[in-house]
Amino acid sequence: MGENDNVSFIPAHGGYQQLRSFQMSEIVYDATVKFCERFIHKYSRTVDQMVQAARSGRQNIAEGSMASGISKETEIKLVGVARASQEELLLDYQDFLRQKGLALWGKDDVRAMDVRRIGGTPDRSYKSYMTYFDADPETAANAIICLIHQTNYLLDRQLRQLEQDFVKQGGLRERMYKARVEERKKMG
Repeated sequence: MGENDNVSFIPAHGGYQQLRSFQMSEIVYDATVKFCERFIHKYSRTVDQMVQAARSGRQNIAEGSMASGISKETEIKLVGVARASQEELLLDYQDFLRQKGLALWGKDDVRAMDVRRIGGTPDRSYKSYMTYFDADPETAANAIICLIHQTNYLLDRQLRQLEQDFVKQGGLRERMYKARVEERKKMG
């Protein structure tokens, strides 16, 4: 019996860099750092809160992906935390606009649709949005809000897929038990 005959109960995991949710959350994080540097007083507690919420969104996707081989429950929890962090950040940007008396773009606003269109391109990056991020505070905040909505949409889809996968495949203990039963069958 060779090494490849063993049943593996730890599935492949990681690969978060290829997840669109991670890619978008990274753009949101980078944009938030720049936004805070440009438009929020550096000693304001809001800077730390916004940057940490953006960072949490990104980091929890990566951590969940790395934990997924051992615990689907942990992966689901961490992707949920990433989603909650993005929602917190969304509220911060909406508060910024409201408190400054700036307009919040509607989803059918042509500028919002332009930002969303970039998000649908396969080679999008932080640089793809530079004209928005380098603009006035209203434009920059609204562009980032559009990106957060797109990231939230992707995270919601990811959570639904993780839920379906868990129902079909179970958790680590179930996979371990199945592997042990299969090994016993081979032995006799």
